[in-house]
Amino acid sequence: MDEIWIDYLNAPDVEALALSNDEILDAVETCLAAQGRGETVIEPRVHLVPESSDKGHFNVLRGYVKPLGVAGVKVVGDFVDNYKQGLPSELAVLNLFDPENGVPKAIIDATAITEMRTGAVTAVGAKYLARKDSKILGHVGTRGTSYWNIRLLDHLFDFDEIRIHSRRPESRDAFGQRLEQDLGKPVIVTDNWQDCLEGADIMVEATRLPEPMPMFKTEWVKKGAYVVPYGTMSALEFDLTDIMDKILVDDWGQCGPGRPYGALRRHVDEGKLTEDTLYAEMGEVAAGLKPGRESDDETILFWHRGLASTDVALGAAMVAKAAKMGIGQRLRFK
Repeated sequence: MDEIWIDYLNAPDVEALALSNDEILDAVETCLAAQGRGETVIEPRVHLVPESSDKGHFNVLRGYVKPLGVAGVKVVGDFVDNYKQGLPSELAVLNLFDPENGVPKAIIDATAITEMRTGAVTAVGAKYLARKDSKILGHVGTRGTSYWNIRLLDHLFDFDEIRIHSRRPESRDAFGQRLEQDLGKPVIVTDNWQDCLEGADIMVEATRLPEPMPMFKTEWVKKGAYVVPYGTMSALEFDLTDIMDKILVDDWGQCGPGRPYGALRRHVDEGKLTEDTLYAEMGEVAAGLKPGRESDDETILFWHRGLASTDVALGAAMVAKAAKMGIGQRLRFK
């Protein structure tokens, strides 16, 4: 092999690809099912903290998806005050490799991938775990992933009522306007957690808390709800898990003991949630190895921390579509 060329997709390229809702959901669901069949390798994420976790840190995610024949490493920054510089809190780069020989295959601006795949995991979870007649969504948080949570959930459920909340009025108002324009329906912007979440069929918590705070009250959860908390710092009351009929995670290797951060971190560290009390990983449900929701009365919680494999799968889908559309650049590596 005399020459090696890399596909390069920058942010405008990714935008030009305009992956549809179904293309995003299909790529992620296919990946989750592969995970359930044991056809992926997902290394627990590691962190680089340049100064302090208060300022921000980098997440390094590594994964391999056998059916796609591709491995990948994503580095994503998580800097909560970036809005003061007019920057998103999360900026990411994904590198794809040939798993047979280690040859680099692609470099992709993965900022949008991070947002899309997170929203898709939330939505695919809802496909299997939420009530089919879910019509009210309560969503706390307006970070980049929040848009795709709501967009993809609404694509599946066509909600009668969407409620949102975040701490900063300017961000929640702008977020509400963007959603109304893109979804073509009213969005209720609330100024407190309770009005946003209480009694909703699907409840999503995607906050940016500086430290764990019990803002999400257990009493707001109605029987049969689907609850998705994935803030870096927990916003949950400790007894929330007591009312759940099933608790699922995306990957126990990342959620289990000894890992930092996450909505149920204290529950794991204090032995309230263990591998034995966990119902399943989401991939087992997507692969048909375990049932998802079995009755309308089940109250179900799905905690996802982010799967490198879904980054790889969505990146591979983008590279394939870019080749068909003639989008992107080819960079010489060797």
